[in-house]
Amino acid sequence: MPTLTIDGIQVTVEPGTTVLQACEAAGKEIPRFCYHERLTIAGNCRMCLVEQEKAPKPIASCAMPAADNMVIKTDTPMVKKAREGVMEFLLINHPLDCPICDQGGECDLQDQAMGYGKGSSRYDENKRAVKDKYMGPLVETVMTRCIHCTRCIRFAQEVAGVPELGAIGRGEDMQITTYLQQAMTSELSGNVIDLCPVGALTSKPYAFTARSWELRKTETIDAMDAVGANIRIDVRGREVMRVLPRVNEDVNEEWLSDKSRFAYDGLKDRRLDRPYVRRNGKLEAASWSEAFAAIAGALKGVAGSQIAAIAGDMACGESVLALKDLMEKLGSPNLDCRQDGAMIDPATRAGYLFNAGIAGIDEADAILIVGSNPRREAALINARIRKRFLTGKVKIGLIGGEQPQLTYKYDYLGAGAATLKDIAEGRNAFAEVLKGAQRPGLILGQGAIARADGAAVLALARQVADACGLVKDGWNGFSMLHTAAARVGALDLGFVPGQGGKDVAGILAGAQSGEIRAVYLLGADEIDTTKLGSAFVIYQGSHGDAGAKRADVILPGAAYAEKDATWVNTEGRVQLGRRAAAPPGDARDDWAIIRALSDAVGHKLPYDNLGMLRRRMLQVAPHFSAVDAVTPAAWGAFGAAGAVSDAPFVSTVADFYLTNPIARASATMAECSAIAKGAAMPKTGTHD
Repeated sequence: MPTLTIDGIQVTVEPGTTVLQACEAAGKEIPRFCYHERLTIAGNCRMCLVEQEKAPKPIASCAMPAADNMVIKTDTPMVKKAREGVMEFLLINHPLDCPICDQGGECDLQDQAMGYGKGSSRYDENKRAVKDKYMGPLVETVMTRCIHCTRCIRFAQEVAGVPELGAIGRGEDMQITTYLQQAMTSELSGNVIDLCPVGALTSKPYAFTARSWELRKTETIDAMDAVGANIRIDVRGREVMRVLPRVNEDVNEEWLSDKSRFAYDGLKDRRLDRPYVRRNGKLEAASWSEAFAAIAGALKGVAGSQIAAIAGDMACGESVLALKDLMEKLGSPNLDCRQDGAMIDPATRAGYLFNAGIAGIDEADAILIVGSNPRREAALINARIRKRFLTGKVKIGLIGGEQPQLTYKYDYLGAGAATLKDIAEGRNAFAEVLKGAQRPGLILGQGAIARADGAAVLALARQVADACGLVKDGWNGFSMLHTAAARVGALDLGFVPGQGGKDVAGILAGAQSGEIRAVYLLGADEIDTTKLGSAFVIYQGSHGDAGAKRADVILPGAAYAEKDATWVNTEGRVQLGRRAAAPPGDARDDWAIIRALSDAVGHKLPYDNLGMLRRRMLQVAPHFSAVDAVTPAAWGAFGAAGAVSDAPFVSTVADFYLTNPIARASATMAECSAIAKGAAMPKTGTHD
């Protein structure tokens, strides 16, 4: 391993390390604009110049490999002069419009001009001007500020895998643009905003609404999908102003999907901010006591077997457990969290976890994707798969009715369960690929098991895992990819039918037949509410979505950004969300509503605060104590052997942008969805 001397400090680094990385290992700060740890090296801003002993001129440290016996100096007069010169060149054409730039206060150019610039310029010629480019409803452009670092281009090409950004022209005439100035179509496009070191690319929904120093920042967890991305929510007053990613190498690295980043405007629209009770066929505003009295009256004399509960896709662990405890006290075994009808076997935890771990994708050398479109269902996991694909060390196969445009090449193996069975029985060539791999993986999507033969498909997937050696010492490659943030936590806490209880399909059928007389919907909006028949429906949630329209009583709850709560992501990682903003009006934390209701119906729950409820959670699922960690699950039996259908597997996510009540309330997501479907025509290169 090469050993360098940096400003008199000896540093030993791994082969392939650059001089810039070696300098940082020695504790030296090196300015940069084009260099980024997760992107390939461009070496075009020259801000990272350092002095190398015996070299005739300063070197670009980001592009120079570290070598043995190198002597590097980072703070000499030569380095200082070189950096001042580079900064002077960068600012020749920059408009210097900091007071009106949305990046002000968070701008790398501002910071480094202050730290490494000379404070004056010798150039007084007219600055160049570049027309702003259309990149869709999410990214605002002021291209006169662009310094051609090409971070955005490299991100689109390498990480997002949708190479729709590029440079046209040369020298002073070079411009960054999309093809024919169409909207960016990547589900990760908002990350170019974070990457841009100047104010050329900023957030269009956030533009001119707030300054960074006005915002209260809260570190929490995203609940838009089952990845559990680590995020920071910035709030001014009671309003969420923006959502940004936090670094977590094991989950989202430092990226965030566009839905998680931009759907926050849905937090203020279509909100339920007071209880409602249906009187004479019409929902009317009511007090909490009136709403609870209406529920107590409706449940009076109703047997537990005639009551049911369905948990929605964004419900937190605390509310799920409180509702489960209430249903048990009412004597109801009819509860389920699988709105899509997924035939998940809750008895074996390893049967419903992403056992390989999200970071485990980086080690996989063969991946079989079954009934899933990761690009739509979990864009960040899809980016991980692409990252691994670019190393050339993984072979990918896909089984599904669609042949989706993923961001990496794959072998299309077939449409449905017959192909999966062939692999399980060794009649498909991809079985040999899995058997010959050191770290083989299978990603099972909800599209494969959210159907009548789902249990049999699950058993076939288990057969593939056993036959192809997916489970071995130190590695479990069987991974179920969930689409709902609430799903794994609810399964862990046992929110599934009890003995003799009904699942979602049974509950809906029972409601239609009159066998089920009362249904409690905890944010459950993805079911067919027309099948609830004449049942008395209690809807508890944050938005006026499908469930609220059918409800007889509405209880307004807090959204994910408005409560301290627990979520478990698709790999089984327990994570704590923090309250960033206050819920509107009379809305309250979901668990507190259920606790208050339990008193009103005569079955008081035994916890009065969040701490007591979380201690109850630990009694039910002890691994909830391991926050920010994944507790490995023991490999066991799951699935049920049986006949399988010839029907192709179809992803359960039809529209990436409109998967939950918050996203459906978002005007930004509606515009993105329309563009993705071709309903809206973006500007082209023929428009100004």
